[in-house]
Amino acid sequence: MHTVAAIDCGTNSIRLLISAVVADGGEDVQLLDLVRRMEIVRLGQGVDRTGRFDPEALERTFEALRGYAELMESHGVEFGPATVRMAATSATRDAANRQEFVDGVRAIIGVEPEVITGDEEAALSFIGATAELEADGDAAFPGPFLVVDIGGGSTEFVIGHDGTGAESPVRAARSVDIGCVRMTERHLADDPPTAAQIDAATADIDAALEQAAAVVPLKQAGTVVCVAGTATTVAGIELDLPEYDPERIHHARVSAERTHAIARELLAMSHDERAAIGVMHPGRVDVIGAGALILDRVIDRVGAAGFLAGEHDILDGLAWSLSLADTT
Repeated sequence: MHTVAAIDCGTNSIRLLISAVVADGGEDVQLLDLVRRMEIVRLGQGVDRTGRFDPEALERTFEALRGYAELMESHGVEFGPATVRMAATSATRDAANRQEFVDGVRAIIGVEPEVITGDEEAALSFIGATAELEADGDAAFPGPFLVVDIGGGSTEFVIGHDGTGAESPVRAARSVDIGCVRMTERHLADDPPTAAQIDAATADIDAALEQAAAVVPLKQAGTVVCVAGTATTVAGIELDLPEYDPERIHHARVSAERTHAIARELLAMSHDERAAIGVMHPGRVDVIGAGALILDRVIDRVGAAGFLAGEHDILDGLAWSLSLADTT
């Protein structure tokens, strides 16, 4: 048994997963969660407008990463490309001063962040989100699986079947530039936003969904799995949880009707009203309305009865990639 670490640095948050890789001597490999952490650092703050990382956003991100490095060391993770992967997503693809970010990361954890493409991000999210569903073989989760990852700057769509066993589990994937931070900064200036602002954001989202649907057959999905903070927060609201509980949220079902209602309610709330919701992370208060609107428009476009919330996503996909590379 040894440990691996996966880090996902997105537009809004930076997250860490430390896993123990357990092999039975054959081909079977299991991942056991040791640590999951998430910090809201808002790395993508202003990138849509300026095209550059803000110095304060960079420092917030580096500070969180220093804490992650201490956790990795305390759990016996060897710092190197065989045991550590860090994916940097939408904001890093957009920023003109991304080399400053890359250099800072390398100085802290000894490996460079992988500025992965949207399609690579989608594939990793798919593997992480569906590995358990495939392993369970539960008829309640029919394929094909459509994994939707709503981030701060972009949203990934990927449809496929097998999460770990097939060489090419992904049938089609597409990343589009709609995310909770990007839509908030671009359209939802007031709090709560005006009807005109919501209409403008909706039109922007629907246009992006047209782009996604041209590549990914959205309506062929048997099960829609929505991952990342927007979807899990909406699921927590549906469950009426007094505080965030990942075990209860993981694989919770939310109907299309309730998704629409929750999105409408969040967009009508003030900042203080959203902040008072038990499952709401403070770093999501100002962007959850836009995220819920994206989620609602996705479910409507797919024509799904609802979605399955997933706590496992690109982090787990990165960890799986490290564990499987180690056994090949």
